[in-house]
Amino acid sequence: MSKQEKVFADGFVFKRRENAPEWVIGNISVKVEDAVKFLNNNAKNGWVNLNVNQAKTGNVYIELDTFEPKKTSNSVQSEKVEADLPLNF
Repeated sequence: MSKQEKVFADGFVFKRRENAPEWVIGNISVKVEDAVKFLNNNAKNGWVNLNVNQAKTGNVYIELDTFEPKKTSNSVQSEKVEADLPLNF
């Protein structure tokens, strides 16, 4: 399995709030021009999924979630079976 290169989310910055109440994790700042460009370039079906990760150094960063589930023949077959079922109202 090859490891994909990280794609950092341009225009998004996450910062922890050390002195905040325990229910506050941090803040996300958005630089609109960079973020809109990044979102438009990475949208799939109108959505962009992002992960908030912590590096070994302790720094927090926002990364594009590039996970795509593998399509199997079983999922195609199950969709056909569900389509053949009668509708109950």
